[in-house]
Amino acid sequence: MSKSRLHQLSELGQSVWIDYLSRDMIHQGELERMMQEDAVVGVTSNPTIFQKAISHGNAYDEQLRELIEEHCETVDAFFRLAERDVGDACDLFHGVWEETAGRDGYVSIEVDPNLAYEREATFEQAKELHERINKPNLLVKIPGMEPCLGAIEDSIAAGRSINITLIFSLPRYKEVVTAYQRGIERLIEDGGDPSRVASVASFFVSRVDTEADKRLDEIGTEQALALRGQLAIANAKLAYAHYLEAFSTDSWKALEEKGATRQRCLWASTSTKNPDYRDTLYVEELIGPETVNTMPEETIEAFQDHGQVAETLTKGIDEAKRVFEGLAEVGVDYDDVTAVLEKEGVDKFSDSFRELLEGIKAKRGELVSA
Repeated sequence: MSKSRLHQLSELGQSVWIDYLSRDMIHQGELERMMQEDAVVGVTSNPTIFQKAISHGNAYDEQLRELIEEHCETVDAFFRLAERDVGDACDLFHGVWEETAGRDGYVSIEVDPNLAYEREATFEQAKELHERINKPNLLVKIPGMEPCLGAIEDSIAAGRSINITLIFSLPRYKEVVTAYQRGIERLIEDGGDPSRVASVASFFVSRVDTEADKRLDEIGTEQALALRGQLAIANAKLAYAHYLEAFSTDSWKALEEKGATRQRCLWASTSTKNPDYRDTLYVEELIGPETVNTMPEETIEAFQDHGQVAETLTKGIDEAKRVFEGLAEVGVDYDDVTAVLEKEGVDKFSDSFRELLEGIKAKRGELVSA
């Protein structure tokens, strides 16, 4: 039997994770099927994903009834629901985590997005989630906002595995890498074991083109329109170039000799938003070793059907730099593009979190009435 396209992709060193999770997926065998058929070796989650899962069907009703009897507040109720799913998924992926020596097999849960600009509160909640779920293959997601860089460093220094999310710009990505490496240095200085700490830096892709293309369309010149659909891939390729540089220095190699592992790039938001673009664009153009691509269901299905497998991530670096030069020439401010995306990213997750809590309230009301 021939290997699937996603299995071929995995052989090039890129791990396939999925960006959604639900209780039904775990307990009805769908997640296990994807592990076998689609080479899935990890899961990420966020408030939007849980909002969809909890609002449909009755998979969460029994636990919600228990939480009602405990008079559990809505926010706490959500985390109790999510913690059970994430813990069960961690158990399912524990074998992958062991087989890959801690490279894959991770499941992510996100801190409250309303804490995105609060260093101490973010650190404390990340610590609490790690303690409550207590699985070696758990990643807690912390947003890569400037105030949270300290929380990222502190978490790594405390020996906690972290997924840094909502990274859009190259300067912010470089700061995230520095925070990780400083955290590892502190961990080692305090006598901790860096081999037990993992991290990924979630670099968002398709949303970058969505924002840049909107501005290029407004400019409307032939030169501007020729740049549509190019910034997201160029952005990610230059981020990977920095990854290769940052994790090959003598100072990093000294940490690696003591057991530290590299913080891999994770390509997030890889579904194609523009129907004019190939539906596998943000997978095909970003294939390379020591990376993760976290995909929604429709992208997995599309790539399995007609994706093209080849190492592309280190190709076209000079062209990527020229994309940045071209954007500046036509008047697109890259720093403003990514600043807008960062703020919108937090706002969207916060809105989803609010909708999630409202959905839980409504569900609890139905159960009480019944």
